Amino acid sequence: MLQESYPYFLANEPHSPNRDLAVIDKYTGEIATYVAVADAATIDKAIAATVEATRPMAEMRPYERQEILNHCVTRFQERFDELAMSLCIEAGKPINDSRGEVSRLIDTFRIAAEESVRIGGQIMNLEISPRAKGYRGMFKRVPVGPCSFISPFNFPLNLAAHKVAPAIACGCPFVLKPASRTPVGALIIAETLAETDLPKGAFSVLSCHRDGADLFTTDDRLKLLSFTGSPSVGWALKARSGKKKVVLELGGNAACLVDEDADLDDTVRRLIIGAFYQSGQSCIGVQRIIAHESIYNELRDRLVDATKELKSGDPKDPATFIGPMISDREAQRLDDWIQNAIAAGGTLLCGGTRDGAILQATLLENVGKDQDICTQEAFGPVAVLTSFSRFDDALQEINDSDFGLQAGLFTRDIYKIQKAWDELEVGGVVVGDIPSWRVDNMPYGGVKDSGLGREGIRFAIEDMTEIRNLVIRTPQ
Repeated sequence: MLQESYPYFLANEPHSPNRDLAVIDKYTGEIATYVAVADAATIDKAIAATVEATRPMAEMRPYERQEILNHCVTRFQERFDELAMSLCIEAGKPINDSRGEVSRLIDTFRIAAEESVRIGGQIMNLEISPRAKGYRGMFKRVPVGPCSFISPFNFPLNLAAHKVAPAIACGCPFVLKPASRTPVGALIIAETLAETDLPKGAFSVLSCHRDGADLFTTDDRLKLLSFTGSPSVGWALKARSGKKKVVLELGGNAACLVDEDADLDDTVRRLIIGAFYQSGQSCIGVQRIIAHESIYNELRDRLVDATKELKSGDPKDPATFIGPMISDREAQRLDDWIQNAIAAGGTLLCGGTRDGAILQATLLENVGKDQDICTQEAFGPVAVLTSFSRFDDALQEINDSDFGLQAGLFTRDIYKIQKAWDELEVGGVVVGDIPSWRVDNMPYGGVKDSGLGREGIRFAIEDMTEIRNLVIRTPQ
């Protein structure tokens, strides 16, 4: 279970000036714990501390950073059950999904530990013409400096880790604002970091209200902003971020194309997970299923049967697959979209009922392409089925979206795979699986409204560092 209350962390140290943030158990609706809230003055101090820590962090040896990251791996393994239960309570995430996220947290820090001693540069041959005779060049990567991180509610551990771990690996001090609805996971990460020998001011993890949170975006002392969340918020933050580098991991309405040669047994199993794991609250959750007309009816019927078997209820029960969404309000919003689609002529195949924050796993077909459930990010347990006859038309349907995060493709045709990789306007194409699949060392991110930049430890390190060139002239 959770502690009675949690401090925030200012310049590596815990502080409990208040208990102003009540964290709700998303299934019971009861208060699970309290968290200290930082005001604008505290956030200002945290940013000042990162500035003071910039040089000490940059001067840490790679093996020292690696030791800190390895310590975190060990401690997260020791606190595995505690971390999983905290997720289950504060996020309403089914316990099996919660355990999976803790495993990914550990993977992410382990990968960062490996990458921390691999950050290098390159020797360049500058003698490309007579005027460059006697010149040699090389470059290295240096940390960009103080970073600002804002993480979302749906993966409170791992999406915070994808910011924190590469920052430590490359030597960037940071301030982190976790989602106010799910702050506990990030605070446990902070507890673990506080056990290490990181320089004072290397990190602050602060729950805060919006009046102070603006500093995370606008303060010019910060050299990089990394935000994961909704597109409307992310692009607004970028507009106000000034001169700092910005990395945005935003939303999507991911599509999965199922061609006529797909193994339907395997495809159905994967689509069920992609559409409904952690109650569909994933930016790469399967929202649009586009199947070849020759197998459409069979795939649809199998998906409906499998969806009806999913158990909803208490996320602490290992048999539960569909837990509560993050709030009643979000469940009501998505329920409205479903009912609007049905009223406009869509067909409800299964689900479509709501009990508080729990929305039953829902499948629809014959939905107008202009409906919110097709054009916007659902971020909940619903998927819309359509059919196609021409592969090129299916690719165009996937691209007919404001988003472009990842796409899934079930086909055995290598030429179609290559065509999809060439033509789909997304950050990644996953073949033989769902767009929801991600492993934590791969480049991950989107195009169009889905974001800017890439996560994945090595690629995040590239964003958090700058190239510094060196030219040496040998007198002739």
